[in-house]
Amino acid sequence: MVGTLRRVMVCTPHAAGWARAEHVAEWKKLGYGHAPNFALAQEQHDAMRRELEAAGAEVMALPPSEEFTLDAVYAHDPSLMTDWGAICLRMGKAERNGEPAAHAAFYRTQGVPVLGEMTAPGMAEAGDMVWLDGKTLLVGRGYRTNTAGIEQLRGLLGPKGVEVIAAPLPHGGGPALCLHLMSLMSMLDEKTVLVDLEWLAVDTVELLRERGFRFIEIDAAERTTLACNVLSLGKGRLLALAENAMTNARLRAAGFDARTFPGSEVAINGGGGPTCLTRPILRRV
Repeated sequence: MVGTLRRVMVCTPHAAGWARAEHVAEWKKLGYGHAPNFALAQEQHDAMRRELEAAGAEVMALPPSEEFTLDAVYAHDPSLMTDWGAICLRMGKAERNGEPAAHAAFYRTQGVPVLGEMTAPGMAEAGDMVWLDGKTLLVGRGYRTNTAGIEQLRGLLGPKGVEVIAAPLPHGGGPALCLHLMSLMSMLDEKTVLVDLEWLAVDTVELLRERGFRFIEIDAAERTTLACNVLSLGKGRLLALAENAMTNARLRAAGFDARTFPGSEVAINGGGGPTCLTRPILRRV
């Protein structure tokens, strides 16, 4: 999760239907803070894309689909990328059930192998999945990822020598709100993790400390603006939301090159930050 980002998939607000009145009308049902402003969201998404390209990444865009809701803009969640190809998941948020198949179809057109596809009763969202290293996947067990989903991941990745470790998640705001593991921690480099320490489970904190990770804590005042959701671009470069100035200052003081884009509409309104808006496909060490 911290190698140099070379290829990344996104889903633009246009492709996710943010300009369509019937999609925008579902904003309350989907848990948004207010009715989305398409023009502003697209402008902010374009700013993010420019930062990705400036960092040397090839940006690939999902085509529109009738299966998409507003949430499709958060392209990270429906699939997990591994060294052996993508695992297309089964979403814990029922409104997003059409997205994993769209990811699988897109990967096949791009020559990206599909290692497996999750089936019922398993459910899992990649926002709950953090690669601690090339052979260790930490998976949040919460309202969007269940035990059956974690077992299916073990079945696919265990033969590849990958240890899948379940991490308990807090109740937070309950099932209606999306609290992913990556809402509480983001890998910055091989041994540094940005954390919302107050909300991480004791088991997870102890595991990270046992493995020698150093912590940078977010500014708690920026929790609701997704300060902990930061994308590593590799080589000490990060992509963060401009709204989280205090946490970003901590990252820079720790020696990281924290680049930003405004995300009030495309990110914070729907509860998804830079990692949520991107599905990394290829990284290089």
